[in-house]
Amino acid sequence: MPKVKTNSGAKKRFTLTGTGKIKRQHAYHSHILTKKTKKQKRNLDHADLVDSTNKRQVRELLCLR
Repeated sequence: MPKVKTNSGAKKRFTLTGTGKIKRQHAYHSHILTKKTKKQKRNLDHADLVDSTNKRQVRELLCLR
């Protein structure tokens, strides 16, 4: 049986925490920042955890089954 490959895009976007949760960054913080308020940019800067509805999909992309 061949090896299962990790999705390259997912590998760059997600990291695992010590307890096995999956961390992600917020979108919309890379460009067109002039029209966004300071508060909006500040809140987009923080990392967040992957929602439980998407956890299974992300785990499959990262080959963590």
